[in-house]
Amino acid sequence: MLKENVEQVRQILQQESQPWGRVPKLIAVTKFATVEQILALHALGVTDIGENKVQVLREKLPRLEGKFSIHLIGRLQSNKVKYIIEDVCLIHSLDRMSLAQEIDRQAQLHHKRMDVLVQVNIAGEEQKGGLPPEEVIPFLRACSTLPGLQVKGLMAIMPLEATREELDGYFAGMKKLFDRCAAEKIENIQMQELSMGMSRDFDLAARHGATMVRVGSRLFQ
Repeated sequence: MLKENVEQVRQILQQESQPWGRVPKLIAVTKFATVEQILALHALGVTDIGENKVQVLREKLPRLEGKFSIHLIGRLQSNKVKYIIEDVCLIHSLDRMSLAQEIDRQAQLHHKRMDVLVQVNIAGEEQKGGLPPEEVIPFLRACSTLPGLQVKGLMAIMPLEATREELDGYFAGMKKLFDRCAAEKIENIQMQELSMGMSRDFDLAARHGATMVRVGSRLFQ
């Protein structure tokens, strides 16, 4: 079943992203997956996985055999950065300066530059992390001065209760913001990745120019 699900998701991504000339990277969200299921992904050519919680990631890490590029996609507390700074390839959820400064500090301690995405609260949900769209460019300018940080792009999580029509608008808004940020040409800021779309809406995300989608239940159901 996993193989069929992966193939189906890949086909949809390929079809929906045709106008952009590149297929979004599939990040398998593994928060509810067993280590055995995760390892089975590797045999199918899925080598990027996303974890939401630091503790869950640390528990799984020793058994993943170094086979995967690991993305931290959930809300990250500043005091947890030190536990993942050497193990993840990309932090998707940077949304405040205190966190940016701690990532910068830990990255410099480990003699590296940490790749991050800035999370945007595109729908203005009170309970959700992320910056309001109008604060993103000033935040990028502030992040550009931190030597241990490399901003690679933007990330968004769409509202669960949104209709398909509303989602279309939110995804279009994210792509527009992404392009606006790129046009600013801020020194030390790279607009390469637009991480958006999950199991129920990854097709729309691909249609609107996502470069990464985060899919979990659709793969493991």
